[in-house]
Amino acid sequence: MDGEIGNETEQDAENPFPFLDENNSLMPYAVKSANSLDDMIRQSIARMTGGASPIAFMTAAFDWTAHMAVSPGRAGVLQAEFAKVWMQAAASFLPHDHDGDGKPDFDALPALDALDTAFEGLDRLVDEAVAVHGLSRRHQDLLRFATRLAIEPYRPENNLLTNKAALELTVEEHGANLARGWMNLIKDMTDSIPFMPHHLGEGDEEPEFKVGKNLAVTPGKVVYRNDLFELLQYTPQTETVKKEPILIVPAWIMKYYILDLSPDNSMVKYLVSQGYTVFMVSWRNPGPAQSELSFDDYRKQGFLTAIDAVCDITGAKELHVTGYCLGGTLSAIGAAAMARDGDRRCKTLTLLAAQTDFRDAGELLLFIDEDQLAWLEASMEANEGLGAEQMASAFKLLRAKDLIWRRWRQSYLLGQKDQTFDLLAWNQDATRMPKKMHAEYLRKLFLNNDFVQGRFEIDEKPVAVSDIRAPIFSIGTEKDHVAPWRSVYKLHLFADTEVTFVLTNGGHNAGVVSEPGHPHRHHAIHTKQDCEHYIEPDQWLEIAEQREGSWWPTWVEWLDSHNGEDITPPATKRARTHGNLLPSGKKLPDAPGKYVLEMSPEEMPFF
Repeated sequence: MDGEIGNETEQDAENPFPFLDENNSLMPYAVKSANSLDDMIRQSIARMTGGASPIAFMTAAFDWTAHMAVSPGRAGVLQAEFAKVWMQAAASFLPHDHDGDGKPDFDALPALDALDTAFEGLDRLVDEAVAVHGLSRRHQDLLRFATRLAIEPYRPENNLLTNKAALELTVEEHGANLARGWMNLIKDMTDSIPFMPHHLGEGDEEPEFKVGKNLAVTPGKVVYRNDLFELLQYTPQTETVKKEPILIVPAWIMKYYILDLSPDNSMVKYLVSQGYTVFMVSWRNPGPAQSELSFDDYRKQGFLTAIDAVCDITGAKELHVTGYCLGGTLSAIGAAAMARDGDRRCKTLTLLAAQTDFRDAGELLLFIDEDQLAWLEASMEANEGLGAEQMASAFKLLRAKDLIWRRWRQSYLLGQKDQTFDLLAWNQDATRMPKKMHAEYLRKLFLNNDFVQGRFEIDEKPVAVSDIRAPIFSIGTEKDHVAPWRSVYKLHLFADTEVTFVLTNGGHNAGVVSEPGHPHRHHAIHTKQDCEHYIEPDQWLEIAEQREGSWWPTWVEWLDSHNGEDITPPATKRARTHGNLLPSGKKLPDAPGKYVLEMSPEEMPFF
């Protein structure tokens, strides 16, 4: 034994670096340990930043500083403009002879107006300051975002002493609004504490809007279920129905019932009332077991399986596929793969606020480049996926002025109770995203734009929009921050089929939920045949037909033009499609099913 110890000591003396092999190369365990250390550091920082890259903002700041260092003239102009704005604001707080009696006095209201004007000038100066010659557009956007996020808390309307409406209400109510605001703040802080129980106590009321009670109440049955989704078949409301059914594929970034909200604004109910057999995909809210689901899993086990189930139940040879947002992108990719492989079951394709080209994909691009995705992937690796609150926070930060600070003023300064309505209740019912799928989606589509570049592969072969021969009905919304309508419109550049494009007023969600009778609704429509030349968006606006009211009847009119004869409504029955987890011989569960009712992230943390 002494000899063995002596030998080990002698070897250590000969090789003082045990992590190197005989060729002076790093041993595999040393490389693995080093990588693990790096991963641990990135994941720890990513937890603190919510997946945002601190390096991206530091790089943008350094880039701006370097360009400003060689632009002293522009720096001087900006400093002069900045001084002018604030000198004017400061002057308004000095006593003035407002009455013309030679006695200076101080009037707070004009001073506050001047302060508001100063901040408007500051917004303009931020745009001018970041637009330095030679600075990349991406660094400009990052700096503009970070600067506005930093100065927003100091905006006059966000502070009690400089918000005229809050001051007047405080005087009028003797501070009661501030007491209510304080209680609102305490409640919000309590609700945000992880694992804090929030059981209904004595005197508490049930939520005003609840799934299965007054949301998602269109009658129907669950006819198929696997580990990824449930398929809902809605009960017909007419004696005959259209020959081809409709399959709706919503995004799994949100729950499906935005398309089946209250009875008076349910798209599903409207379609059923127009004589259509409607099927809806209700995605599962993924947890730890689903963290390794890929984008292609959603195509195979979701999109294609749902089509198989619909055709099995109805006996239809063709159907109308409708995809919303991310579900629309999936539907376009799935339809392209079907067309490439000779599967003609997709008779028409409707895309609701869905992008195929991601070069101008809106504000989310601010957080998407190689650096940002590396940090987001580190965050998802630490949490085995993307939590709903993390995703919601990103959207709130991108539109902080509307989504954060407006609520701050209303809830805490004015003491107003949040107004609850069905769309808001749905928006707060957030979902999670599988780690693998989300990373693929962001990298392959948002970052690399693989689909329209011919690099997106299905079964080891690329797919292309131009493979789709079914006529397409595409919806864009005027105020969409998620899928800007000009980005959605780019479908025209790649489709070699008839494309009917509709531009409706509203945003990404409210523009789609646009039931007949909804006040102040309008839309424009124009159809491009497959043999016609491309028309750029502004020219399209000039030639498109302008219509008042909801776009839903326009869509149904288009669907009717692509339908066969009416038939007797198909039976509602359990799909025989492979993998159906519903037990045979038992009564079918009622819509909305169980997946949509799974615990919210607040009740069941992601991990």
